[in-house]
Amino acid sequence: MASIRRGIITKMTLSPLTQRRLKQFRANKRGYWSFWLFMALLGVCLFAEFLANDKPILVSYDGGLYFPTFITYPETTFGGDFETETEYRDSFVQGLINEKGWMIWPPIPFSYDTINYDLRSPAPSKPDDVNWIGTDDQGRDVMARVIYGFRLSVLFGLILTFISSVVGVAAGAVQGYYGGRLDLVMQRCIEVWSSLPSLYILIIFSSMFVPGFWTLLFILLLFSWLTLVDVVRAEFLRARNFDYVRAAHALGVSNPVIIWRHVLPNAMVATITYMPFILTGSITALTSLDFLGLGLPPGSPSLGELLAQGKNNLQAPWLGITAFVSLAMMLTLLTFVGEAVRDAFDPRKTST
Repeated sequence: MASIRRGIITKMTLSPLTQRRLKQFRANKRGYWSFWLFMALLGVCLFAEFLANDKPILVSYDGGLYFPTFITYPETTFGGDFETETEYRDSFVQGLINEKGWMIWPPIPFSYDTINYDLRSPAPSKPDDVNWIGTDDQGRDVMARVIYGFRLSVLFGLILTFISSVVGVAAGAVQGYYGGRLDLVMQRCIEVWSSLPSLYILIIFSSMFVPGFWTLLFILLLFSWLTLVDVVRAEFLRARNFDYVRAAHALGVSNPVIIWRHVLPNAMVATITYMPFILTGSITALTSLDFLGLGLPPGSPSLGELLAQGKNNLQAPWLGITAFVSLAMMLTLLTFVGEAVRDAFDPRKTST
């Protein structure tokens, strides 16, 4: 009864327009199931430390419980000799812990930067029962790097999509609502900026600055916000002459309030429709820079860096195949979700 009551309340709180859009989104079966599959993969990768880590999830020693995933413990905590961080993969440390307790390891006992020194063949080694998809040319587990790389790529893309959407919507709103000379000047500046060779500028900036997560985010933001400006500007140019906007002017409502409450909701329809494709482009841009060696710092869990390793190590086909399958699955799912969102907000489409 409680679940039925919650469903009834949820249905009552949603507007008819929102219900229709949700119904159209579910009607696109490919996009609907792609959304849930992508969310499931993202949800799993968000807890990557519990799936792939060179530290145990839980340690019981001498009657106490320890959580190495969250807290750093010195080796002396477990009867060792050094005050440095415990190396749980060391056989000596494992023997000390097993004498007075036990450990629960994640399914993959490697982090993205853990080097396996006990390989059965020179790196890059083939897939086996220890390294499920093999190792890269530095002896790091490929499965662990894919899990962490998937999370890093998606989070990077989400942050970049959100910030670029805010900047693009704000710029388009100011242009379209006020129009006139302000619109003319901003439009000319945007046309000049968008005509620049973005890839070459990104490469130049990446080579000038120390690579890092936020540095790359800022560099890619320089061009990604242009995607939504024209769409939002067109919506504001159309909506600013509507009767309800003129009525709000006549009642003395301020321009910021009119923009925020009356015009922006109409422009958000086109914005939300474009956002999955902006996310796809953001992930592709990060992967491209990593592939060229101009992206994240060396050692970071990067799908682009794994793709470059596949190119440089043709004798290890599992590297290129793994990177290709991971990127293809991620981008395909996001594209299908974008198509479903586009259909949901298309007033010409009706679900059956």
